[in-house]
Amino acid sequence: MPVDSSICQSCGACCANYRVSFYWQEAEQRGLDAATLVQVSPFQVCFSGTERKPARCVNLDGKIGGCVSCRIYARRPTPCRSVEIGDEKCLQARVAHGLGPLK
Repeated sequence: MPVDSSICQSCGACCANYRVSFYWQEAEQRGLDAATLVQVSPFQVCFSGTERKPARCVNLDGKIGGCVSCRIYARRPTPCRSVEIGDEKCLQARVAHGLGPLK
């Protein structure tokens, strides 16, 4: 049985748990605002807020475990697209934020 994808809009834990780093050219290709990025190596950038602990992506609006949204959802980079509902990264992030298992 597929999991309801709207669960992400009442979670947001992955956006506040991991460093979101990716190849700098992907940022340009997706039209991401350079002011929201931090250079982490000669070829990698990450979203501001995810380079430190506690992490929280600058593009995340709302309260973790409540109502959240991503300001750049349609243009989000590869690392954001790689986290899937219920996968290991998702579940680890939920645990880190004290959120229960997916139903």
